[in-house]
Amino acid sequence: MSQELVRTTPEAVGISAAAVSAFVAAVEERSPGLHSFMLLRHGQVAAEAWWPPYNPALPHTLFSLSKSFTSTAVGLAVSEGLLSVEDPVLKFFPEEAPPRVSRNLAAMTVHHLLSMNTGHHEDASQATFKRMDHLMAKRFLRIPVKHKPGSWFVYNTAATYMLSAIVQRLTGMPIVEYLQPRLFDPLGIEPPYWQSDPLGVNMGGYGLNLKTEDIARFGQMLLQQGRWGDRQLVPAEWVKTASSYHSDNSIRGGNPEWTQGYGYQFWLCRHGAYRGDGAFGQYCLVMPEQDAVLAITSGIGDMQPPLDAVWDHLLPAMADAPLKADAAANRALGAQLAGLKIASQQGDDTAPVAAQITGRRYKMDSNKAGIQSLRVALDASRGTLTVRDRRGTHNLEFAMGAWAEGATTFSMQSPLGVPPPVETPVAASAAWTAPDTLAIKICFVTTPFIPTLTLHYDGDALDASFVSNVSLGPVVAVELKGVATR
Repeated sequence: MSQELVRTTPEAVGISAAAVSAFVAAVEERSPGLHSFMLLRHGQVAAEAWWPPYNPALPHTLFSLSKSFTSTAVGLAVSEGLLSVEDPVLKFFPEEAPPRVSRNLAAMTVHHLLSMNTGHHEDASQATFKRMDHLMAKRFLRIPVKHKPGSWFVYNTAATYMLSAIVQRLTGMPIVEYLQPRLFDPLGIEPPYWQSDPLGVNMGGYGLNLKTEDIARFGQMLLQQGRWGDRQLVPAEWVKTASSYHSDNSIRGGNPEWTQGYGYQFWLCRHGAYRGDGAFGQYCLVMPEQDAVLAITSGIGDMQPPLDAVWDHLLPAMADAPLKADAAANRALGAQLAGLKIASQQGDDTAPVAAQITGRRYKMDSNKAGIQSLRVALDASRGTLTVRDRRGTHNLEFAMGAWAEGATTFSMQSPLGVPPPVETPVAASAAWTAPDTLAIKICFVTTPFIPTLTLHYDGDALDASFVSNVSLGPVVAVELKGVATR
């Protein structure tokens, strides 16, 4: 049976409620876009919040925070005697080896994959993942290894994929299945979805989806040196090794939290902390000196401000002993957290053109998004968007000026990166932002993505644009043009 997390007040674990309130206010001001957080101290939940329509029951895409779970799978395989971190990478892929093996490739070990020090001059991911097929390991091993492994740090998601492939070759199962009885079940984590390649290999460096509390439980297990309840889930020595300095990443420059050193798929932080993190602000922050863990999910572009807010407001407020109860401060914090939300689309509930466009189908010109037609049906305070594209017909329900929760198969591959493979939970809100313009805000609540579809009507013509809040590349609008069908 998994160890349950006990909820308590911030003061009971030595943190003032006012400090938590200041942290939330700071991230709202400096880096709006958090979707959830859970703060643990001394193994208890001191504060937690979700920004609706995000909620605690739904998993969230972790992006590169997945890497820390892949590292844990490797550590477990090492503890079971299946491999050593000093094993050459080529040992596991003899049939994929290039005809001529360079000295640097021959010297590349599991340690180098873990520490992002493979010797590649640049991230090997683009070349490795240029096609999602069964040849990705083979392509990885054919990329020139310019530097001696161990001498040149470069963040390399393809290296983490290779770790996943190695564990699967040794265990005969994807790492998500390997971890289920060893890590997820004891932590009380339901079997999660982890994106795989055509061979069934979990992507390793990304693609894992977990709830906020799942992230917090993982962090607490790490803080407890691999222990959970009365069980040692992960060897303490592996946790220590994985969270220790292995690579100099100061060559990156820029934000300080990305230059403190790199472990085994964990970033080292200031103040003796370390973390796993993922694109757009997915964090598992472990603070051993303070006996604290912070789990965050979000959809932000700059990932430094939330960490700065931790150092500025939470860290100084962590006392060695419980604090005197502060009922007023806790009431204020409760009201603040209850008021958090992702803003719905703002504007008018109706417009003169609404009666003319409702139910009309607009055939779209050829476009890179593959959208063939758009149709909006309005009914009082609600409506339905119908999109037809190369994958079929997709419906999405929305509310005027509020969030309507549901599910859809609709996605936009260009701004969203990776579209949902099946029907996915969603919340949508719409409003008229001008007499001839309807904006529909779409919150894919298991992802960081909250794109907006803007529809500008001019007689029989429709000009549309689709732009996301964040993107794996530059945030750019997808422009669409169409005309009403008779």
